[in-house]
Amino acid sequence: MISRNDISLITSLAHKKYRDRHRLFVVEGAKMVAEAQRSSFVVRKVYEALTPAEMRKISQFKTPPEVLALVEQPAYRLDPPALFHDLVLALDGVQDPGNLGAIIRVADWFGIGHLVCSPDTADCYNPKVVQATMGAIFRVQVHYTALPDFLRDAAHSVPVYGATLHGDNIYTRALPQQAVVVLGSEGRGISPDVSAQLTAQLHIPSYPPWRSGSESLNVATSAAIACAEFRRNSHA
Repeated sequence: MISRNDISLITSLAHKKYRDRHRLFVVEGAKMVAEAQRSSFVVRKVYEALTPAEMRKISQFKTPPEVLALVEQPAYRLDPPALFHDLVLALDGVQDPGNLGAIIRVADWFGIGHLVCSPDTADCYNPKVVQATMGAIFRVQVHYTALPDFLRDAAHSVPVYGATLHGDNIYTRALPQQAVVVLGSEGRGISPDVSAQLTAQLHIPSYPPWRSGSESLNVATSAAIACAEFRRNSHA
């Protein structure tokens, strides 16, 4: 049995303003809940052994899982100097939850511990984002800040690269181990204020270069290719 108050709280967390108010987010599915319990995150409460009807009332999924948990949002501190010993990803207005979740998963795969986002980037605790991370949300720290200011400070310590359609060929340019890589929104790319802070622009060329094909890559795909190239260069 689940109380009406619990149902009201859990369903309210589908909305960012209530996630921010309660500093909580929802994790669904046995694998994801187990990931949360193994992490440093505080699991407030686990709901299991509920009836299918009860799970349908609180789940965000069309096919509700058998277990759901309320997890506290961590209070990360953005400390730029500590970030710049390795590769950092920065997102400028990436608003699609599935893309953000996939990028967090990419960062986790390539051992990137920090993702710095503009305020208009999707909320990393959106249920769709959390699910798309496949557990990476518990290992990658996601920060939200004024991106131009962050990059302006970063450029004093490390190069700041932007993934664009008109930059240098990422496959032929030497890439450092320590850098910030900026990826723009799905529709408009990198904003002018953020572009002004870039050290250089990188382009992922299509193959063959003269072939007329897709206009651009999905931002999560671009993130994966960029991370792979930076990591390959650092071990070359």
